[in-house]
Amino acid sequence: MSKTAKDLTAGTVGGIAQVLVGQPFDIVKVRMQTAPKGTYTGMVHCAGGILKNEGPLAFYKGTLTPLLGIGLCVSIQFGALEYTKRLFASQNEARGIGGPGGKILTETQLFSAGVSAGLANGVVSGPVEHIRIRLQTQSNTNPTYNGPWDAIKKIYSAHGIKGIYKGQAVTLMRESTGYGVYFLAYEKLVQREMAKKGIKRDQINPMNSVIYGAAAGYALWAVIYPIDMIKSRMQTDGFTPSTGQKYASTWDCVRKVWRAEGIGAFTRGLGPTLIRSPFANGATFLGFEMAMRVLDR
Repeated sequence: MSKTAKDLTAGTVGGIAQVLVGQPFDIVKVRMQTAPKGTYTGMVHCAGGILKNEGPLAFYKGTLTPLLGIGLCVSIQFGALEYTKRLFASQNEARGIGGPGGKILTETQLFSAGVSAGLANGVVSGPVEHIRIRLQTQSNTNPTYNGPWDAIKKIYSAHGIKGIYKGQAVTLMRESTGYGVYFLAYEKLVQREMAKKGIKRDQINPMNSVIYGAAAGYALWAVIYPIDMIKSRMQTDGFTPSTGQKYASTWDCVRKVWRAEGIGAFTRGLGPTLIRSPFANGATFLGFEMAMRVLDR
């Protein structure tokens, strides 16, 4: 199996692990981000309302889309990351820096590799998250869409590819910035342990992959949460003024949310995100690293 095929396969494993662990927290986050101010007193109130009114399976509402889509997204993400890392390593080797094979990348190189991973991922994650959010926030008693494929067909039929990619500009901003920080944090922690203990990557304790993934997840959300909130608002907004469109653009959304709800709106739903993050991101990196070890045998 080629290196790229291994990267993509291991990334898919990481992505599936991320969705299965993180989806219940994500639906609470999205509901809190997109509900009118005052709807929920906190994440426990929100989660309790979902459980009472919609049942436990509601926490996995819209899961098929992310299970397929996020698996593909994380696969692309890790594929782009590892390809860019190898490219930088070959440049380092030619210049005689970065240790054996030039594999010890600089902070700038790691951040740049993360940005490339985020941009590659964003092409797929934009529409995947758009469809997921539409399904997560629709009425349970009178749903607009009967599942992800119905949502895709109806949105595309009415609004074309532009409708499917609604909120894409802010998605790319979130992905490039966030994953630059995300992979920089994770890879620096991995580099530190390898250098400190004089070991290879596949000798790192799997629990440390979980811990480093959790730390990287916190770094990610510390940077992108306000951007993510705007993305959620854009992706639940109407498509046209006649269908309830509130925001003409990303910046229009920022201005209107700020004026109407203040700075607190930009961190609403942060609680479930911070609880979800270590589990989901730890599972992502554990899945990726363990799959790579199996594939490298």
